[in-house]
Formats: sequence, structure tokens, C-alpha cells
Amino acid sequence: MLHHHHSATCRHHDGESAQQLSVTLLERAKEAGLRRTKALENILFILVSAHQPLSLADIFESPDLTSGADKATVYRVLIKLEELGFIRRLGLHDRSTYYTLIQPGHHDDYLICTQCGRIQRLDLSCPVEALEKQIEKQSGFRELYHELEFYGLCPKCGRER
Repeated sequence: MLHHHHSATCRHHDGESAQQLSVTLLERAKEAGLRRTKALENILFILVSAHQPLSLADIFESPDLTSGADKATVYRVLIKLEELGFIRRLGLHDRSTYYTLIQPGHHDDYLICTQCGRIQRLDLSCPVEALEKQIEKQSGFRELYHELEFYGLCPKCGRER
């Protein structure tokens, strides 16, 4: 479904390993009032290691979900993480929802196929960053961020039309 660019051993943009980053996120989650459970630990580690958006099924079926949490528990944790701004939800409403980590100072934009639901990372420098700086200058807003999703037909679905 998604294009893989990294392996699980890949360093994050600030040089942290997946293990270090998930520990950092766990601390942040605790400070935000989330109970530290094995399921939460597992889910954060799975999202950090993935380097791509994952569906509920991807997370639930991951060998790293060692807590034995059921699907409803995994879903509840994801909802909480989304409410607290740790992850963002991607995809089409009538299809599988995908979840991806929000990392301060780093973001990805995505292409989403309206026919098959495939999600692909946009591999060009973000066209909105210059605009963000301009908006900050003119509006006085600080620490702006954006989430960008482009919808259309992927090459495969485009050929089939």
C-alpha cells in the first residue's frame, strides 16, 4: 500500500533511534495524562519504527504488539494519541484510516488515491514552508504548522480509467 523508504533501524531526523524516540514520546504522553500501559508503549514503538502511516489492522497485527491488547484497546489508545496531538489521521473517510506520528520540526505531506485508497509520501520539498514563514510574518502567529494531503488517482487507477 505505501512506499517504504526507511528501515526500522533508520535514525530519525535528529539522530534518535526508534527506541529512544518512543521513550521520549512515552514521557510526553505521561505528562499529558495518559496512563503508561504496555499497549501504549507497544503502539508508540510501532508508529515510531514504521516511518509510514499505518492502519489499525497494521498496528493490531504487528509482532511488536506484545501486550496482547485487543483491537478496541488499540483503537482507544490511537484516539487518545490523536486527541493529544501525538499522531494525525490520514486517508479517505469511507476507507481504512491511517495513523502517522507528528514530530515537532518535521512533517510529511501525502498523496492519497481517491479510488484504491493508496497513500504515498510526497517526495518533494514542501511548497508551503515559504508560505508559512510569510503568514507568520504578516499575522504575528508563531509556531505555525500544516498538514497537507493531495487527493487524486494513483498511476495504476489512472491507467484503468
